[in-house]
Amino acid sequence: MHTDPKELPLRERKKLRTRQALVDTALELFTARDFTTVTLDEIVDAVEVSKRTFFRTFTSKEDVALAPEKELWTAYLADIEDRPLTGGHLLRAYKDALFAALDQMTDGWERRFQASRSLADRTPALTAHSLRHCSEVSANVVRIVADRLAGHSPGHTELRLLLDLMLAAWHCALEAWTSSDPVQRDRTALTEHVRQAFAAIPAVAAMAAQDS
Repeated sequence: MHTDPKELPLRERKKLRTRQALVDTALELFTARDFTTVTLDEIVDAVEVSKRTFFRTFTSKEDVALAPEKELWTAYLADIEDRPLTGGHLLRAYKDALFAALDQMTDGWERRFQASRSLADRTPALTAHSLRHCSEVSANVVRIVADRLAGHSPGHTELRLLLDLMLAAWHCALEAWTSSDPVQRDRTALTEHVRQAFAAIPAVAAMAAQDS
């Protein structure tokens, strides 16, 4: 479970509130207009903070626009670092880490995530940034797992293919979630779509085995 913000020191709570205000404001401006036409000055002016404050948390407009996505995968990497691993149940570990990361997201995350994904789908610069981030996360997950299972790990190719299978299930779940009734696009519905996508993996694996 995620840490209750009320339990954080005052300084950290202020940083968290400023970060959230920057994300919310940026997503609102990007959605109302166009990502390319919104300036950094407009974002910081709307939140009443300096550019220096912005760059303490984010590296660019792309970074703040994709903040909900990056929050999820940051939590995912942290979970993989600590989760018990065995070479024989890695897909389960990948899956359970995703559910744990989803559970750790703060209130309203799914609304921000949906807005961010919608922006990325229609903005080439954000699509490229998201793909690059996904590649970086995947490489980090494989490195972490390989290091933690040193001497008992499947090969790099097997680790990456297994992770890609998990990511494929995640993307299928996202497609189903984003195409559903907007009223039903809450965290519970997203989690259920993810469960359904993972439930299809054994049949897919059996089909792949028949072709081998």
